Amino acid sequence: KNSKYFRKALRNKPTKPERLLWRHVRNGRLGYKFRRQHGIGKYVVDFYCPELCLVIEIDGYVHGEEFQKVHDMIRQNYIESLGITVVRYRNEQVLFDIDSVLVHLKMVCDDANNHPYPLLQKEGDNLLL
Repeated sequence: KNSKYFRKALRNKPTKPERLLWRHVRNGRLGYKFRRQHGIGKYVVDFYCPELCLVIEIDGYVHGEEFQKVHDMIRQNYIESLGITVVRYRNEQVLFDIDSVLVHLKMVCDDANNHPYPLLQKEGDNLLL
């Protein structure tokens, strides 16, 4: 329950790069629906697309610190163990080269949509064998 209020607070005070990227991915503008500040286990991710099992993380300067790199690695390993792909962009990439970020992100989304396992069928947000 605390996570719900924490996620809401994060949605109400996004960083500038988060605001900018959200403007471009909200309402299915890339062809896929994303959620902001979505909880996965005990972690909160910046953006999540359930259809593609795709997380987008925007990393600020603190992610360059050694302690944060270790935390990010543990967090990313957990998320990927659930079959979710994690894509990371630096704040500077989003702020100063948003067009390249969007081109790359669209390619990642389209690749994820062409899932290599044809036995998987989508039913709502659930994948069934």
